[in-house]
Amino acid sequence: MSRALFDADFGDRAPRLLAPGAVHVPGWLEPEAQRWIAEQFRRWAAGPVPPRGARIRGHEMSVKTVCLGWHWQPYRYSRTADDVNGRPVLDLPDWMVRMGRRALADVEQDPAVAAFAGESATYRPDTALANFYTESASMGMHQDKDEKSGAPVVSISLGDACTFRLGNPEHRGRPYRDILLASGDLLIFGGPSRFAYHGVTKVHPGTAPADCGVEGGRINITLRETGLSG
Repeated sequence: MSRALFDADFGDRAPRLLAPGAVHVPGWLEPEAQRWIAEQFRRWAAGPVPPRGARIRGHEMSVKTVCLGWHWQPYRYSRTADDVNGRPVLDLPDWMVRMGRRALADVEQDPAVAAFAGESATYRPDTALANFYTESASMGMHQDKDEKSGAPVVSISLGDACTFRLGNPEHRGRPYRDILLASGDLLIFGGPSRFAYHGVTKVHPGTAPADCGVEGGRINITLRETGLSG
């Protein structure tokens, strides 16, 4: 399933340019692909490192995260989950690398966007953060800046819709805009928006499509290049 899944044609889904370098593609993933990825998430969550809410300045995040390739904790990456159980994290599967490249390639093809021209050929994500949001979870405004690479972040959503807030690279305040991300949506931010502040202000319970494979809550997977070795 995995090879065919991300070698296939995803059809005509028009990208929306949210800001320079930030692109939203509604309905990028078909329901079959959503169900398959949701099942993979359940397997990752079974171990060897269980999902956990990272602690930032002594406060535990309401979002629970399981990592692939590299283990993220605030301000650093490691190969072992030192803040959970010390075990090595699962490898990043090859199908996720293909998915990330396909996402960039699809956006490159749209002349109205063309935000990442040529990057799909060299994009090589080496970590993924798989996040689970309950209906009451949220994520404050933050920058993804623990990576040494400025390559784009590729994000997909499964399950309940959420309100995603995309801000600016300078601070957490305005200007920002709120976007509804639904199950199957693709979001990419790179270039001038790579270090934009962003967050999730609300999950909308009961909005998950019946055929997406997520019965309640939201799964969000973000692919990144860490720029690390070892």
